[in-house]
Parts: sequence; C-alpha cells; structure tokens
Amino acid sequence: MKRKGDEMEKTTLGAGCFWHVEELFRKTQGVVSTQVGYMGGAKENPTYQEVCSHTTGHAEVVEVTFDPSRVSYDDLLQLFWECHDPTQFNRQGPDVGSNYRSVIFCHSVEQAERARASLEREEMSGRHNRSIVTEIVAAGVFWRAEEYHQKYLEKRGQTSCHI
Repeated sequence: MKRKGDEMEKTTLGAGCFWHVEELFRKTQGVVSTQVGYMGGAKENPTYQEVCSHTTGHAEVVEVTFDPSRVSYDDLLQLFWECHDPTQFNRQGPDVGSNYRSVIFCHSVEQAERARASLEREEMSGRHNRSIVTEIVAAGVFWRAEEYHQKYLEKRGQTSCHI
C-alpha cells in the first residue's frame, strides 16, 4: 500500500445494500470518491436485475477511492464493521441473498493482511454474539452499477434507506 504523500488508494467493500454504504463512505473525510457496483461473480457486466436474481455470484459493493494521508485503510475498515452486521450470512436485515453478503475485496497483499487483522480485532471486541462471516478475498473486476444507483440516497435527499 502507498504511504502518505503518494497516490490515492482503493478499497472495495460489500456490506449489504450498496446505497446506504456508499452514503456513509462518501461523507467520510479523506474519501475522494465512491461508486457502487458489483464484484465477485462470474458474469461479465451484470445488471442490477441479474445480480438480484442470485445467479451471477456478485456482491453489491462500494468502491472507495481514498487519500491515505487523510484517512487510513484501517479507519475505513472500522467504519465497515460499524455500518452493518458482519455476523449475518448472505443478508443484511430484510435484504436476503448472496449479493448482500459481507465481504472485503483486497487490492493488495498488504490490504488482505490488514483486513484479516481487523477481522480478528472485531471478533475479539465482544460486540457480536455470533461469529463474523465476512469474506476476505482478492479484488476482481469491478462492474459499475447503473447510473441511477450512483449516489442514490443523495439524489433523493435521504441519508438512510433504513426504516
């Protein structure tokens, strides 16, 4: 991973419905940009409908571009743990399916090591009554979601999609 003063970095995270997750990360100081999309499946250039059909294997994800001199990867991982329930397998709240799984897609060996260490700290934190089921895997191709999904909550003047 790059150090202070170097270029921007990326992390790609799945924590349920990507609308809420994007909004949280987009507002985080040091985050330069966010975009929602799909990763981790077999189909090239999947549509939202295909991903929601549970036939492509993709997760709904947020690709976060950040300035490591302003926000650390570890701080972003902490926000990831706090913004969803990492003990729910293939779901988040009422949203059910593998596309809503908890997953950290790593863009480097160092990110993978730090993600595993972060998961271990989260397991030891005592915040969860069940085991964490978050996957930590190498990043693959990011497929940008349709434009109407980008900054979805901001476009609608909402801050959350939770009821």
